[in-house]
Amino acid sequence: MATVHLRIGDLVWGKLGRYPPWPGKIVSPPKDLKKPRGKKCFFVKFFGTEDHAWIKVEQLKPYHPHKEEMIKINKGKRFQQAVDAVEEYLKKAKGKDQTHSDDKSKSDKGRKAAKPMKIIEEDDEDAFKGGSSDKEQTDSDPEPSSVRRLVAGTVSGFKWESSPVKDDPHFHHFLLSQSEKPASSMEPITKRLKIIEEDTRSTSIQAADSTAINGSITPTDKRIGFLGLGLMGSGVVSNLLKMGHVVTVWNRTAEKVQSKCDLFIQEGARLGRTPAEVVSMCDITFSCVSDPKAARDLVLGPSGVLQGIRPGKCYVEMSTVDPETIMELAQVITSRGGRFLEAPVSGSQQLSNDGMLVIVAAGDRSVYEDCSSCFQAMGKTSFFIGEAGNAARMMLIINMVQGSFMATIAEGLTLAQATGQSQQTFLDILCHGQMASTFVDQKCQNILQGNFKPDYYLKHIQKDLRLAISMGDSVNHPTPMAAAANEVYKRAKALDQSDNDMSAVYRAYIH
Repeated sequence: MATVHLRIGDLVWGKLGRYPPWPGKIVSPPKDLKKPRGKKCFFVKFFGTEDHAWIKVEQLKPYHPHKEEMIKINKGKRFQQAVDAVEEYLKKAKGKDQTHSDDKSKSDKGRKAAKPMKIIEEDDEDAFKGGSSDKEQTDSDPEPSSVRRLVAGTVSGFKWESSPVKDDPHFHHFLLSQSEKPASSMEPITKRLKIIEEDTRSTSIQAADSTAINGSITPTDKRIGFLGLGLMGSGVVSNLLKMGHVVTVWNRTAEKVQSKCDLFIQEGARLGRTPAEVVSMCDITFSCVSDPKAARDLVLGPSGVLQGIRPGKCYVEMSTVDPETIMELAQVITSRGGRFLEAPVSGSQQLSNDGMLVIVAAGDRSVYEDCSSCFQAMGKTSFFIGEAGNAARMMLIINMVQGSFMATIAEGLTLAQATGQSQQTFLDILCHGQMASTFVDQKCQNILQGNFKPDYYLKHIQKDLRLAISMGDSVNHPTPMAAAANEVYKRAKALDQSDNDMSAVYRAYIH
């Protein structure tokens, strides 16, 4: 095969792991980012996303010669949006060239011919160190206004071929997702890189905030079942369907079954009459319900999951429950020859709708791998952390911290008001400091607007605090901060805030 020479500024197709090729442009890397050791690679910015990555040269193809080929094999909506972004970029570049052609031709008269851009060779380490100036890089990037705002994620090594391969231990791809932080607060990018090695205790199927990856998923051919269409479950099912999965749904709340299920049936889902029927019809069945009792009833109750379990059937518990419940469910599922995985999620209704949940899984590793395309559809990243029960423990800790933090923010807002300070100014200061986050901004703005529409039910965060405190007691570990926060949420529940958003804990301080 003829050698293809690439250089900075070239449009290319770059391949990431198991995902389809994606259109991008070779750009100069940030000065603080070192070129990975090993094989020749280029730093690529992908169109239609906020992602960058080091890509090995064998995983790159020139854009124009392979455009028709790639469009034929990739049909995803986000993929098409990325291709449209390339065409828009080319159109703008052409228009710019046309506008300035006369001036350029005049300025070029009498000058020497411009020195051609250097083609980066296999061992040309200095090419990435010098690169183009900041101005040149900005002018040539697909999304120039945000190229300097970078944070880090990781993706596995890959081959252009479709067959799975092991990671190259001498090469890591650094997928660099942009943040919304201003460029002035940018720290050296090398400090932000997060690498998940194969030999660590936790591994990740997808550790990148990548809309490109989410938009080009190859869905599993396994039949998927989903039980529970609440705030989280509805968004998950919607994304599974959008990404081409075959899904059968069931909802446990009788009065909500028809309307919710009808909506998904219109999108291509199938309807199961009972949990047992869904499990018997599907290869992998997910459940996402409110609490330990609901999770047990779903499995052990009449026409429950257990009645549909046969050898080889997979059951994935996504509810946030205590580890004891998980161990019980794992035991009864596996006793029937089933395969069990727990996979609680960190996020909210909005993140569920956007397919940006964080999935924390534990149990049967092979089930986790079988769920790869499902987890990519519903979340931005997923972690596997060992034996069943570990994910429940981790998620309770995560939610304990989140719930305590929300209560503290509410306390600060009400104290500001009580001492004659502007709550808006309090929020503005907070959002320009070290605690700035989308979570803080959205929750506080909603509080100030009196908007407590549930994004994560208050009753559920209180349940998580209660379970986390109990877990601490079981290992004789003090949880005084969580215990204090739990009392505030209990007061909010007594004020009839259970079905409002967790931010309604604010009302516990003003009544």
